[in-house]
Amino acid sequence: MTLSHINDDGSASMVDISDKDLTSRKAIASGRVKLNKEAFDALVQNKIKKGDVLTVANIAGISAAKKTWEMIPLSHQINLRHIKIDFEPNEEKLEIDIISEVRSEDKTGVEMEALTAVSVAALTIYDMCKSLDRAIEISRVKLNFKSGGKSGIFENE
Repeated sequence: MTLSHINDDGSASMVDISDKDLTSRKAIASGRVKLNKEAFDALVQNKIKKGDVLTVANIAGISAAKKTWEMIPLSHQINLRHIKIDFEPNEEKLEIDIISEVRSEDKTGVEMEALTAVSVAALTIYDMCKSLDRAIEISRVKLNFKSGGKSGIFENE
């Protein structure tokens, strides 16, 4: 098996995508944040002292997706066309599910951008709610779907 980010001498290297075709790319990622009842209730009722948690987490996730190439060393800078982040509160389980969708027309996929968006949105929720719950859990960050490029469609629902 050959690893795409390892060159002939075994060093890490960025994949050369110069000869690849531009194609429509899409990735969907998800993650989960579990809070205690006090923090969950304050979040959904918009009573966290730092402000509107989900609005700030949305902006943070979008910004992170746009800067993925600066944070993940071997990622390419991609011209993103669409970034959407949804938050689904589950009152019974005291959880917030985060779903990101990222689209581009480029030479490489947007999986890392979708995963980064979810991760930073989750960390932002933690940061803004930690005064009410230091034991917040971030879990289940995963790629759910990707399309585009020569490897085609991947689904992980």
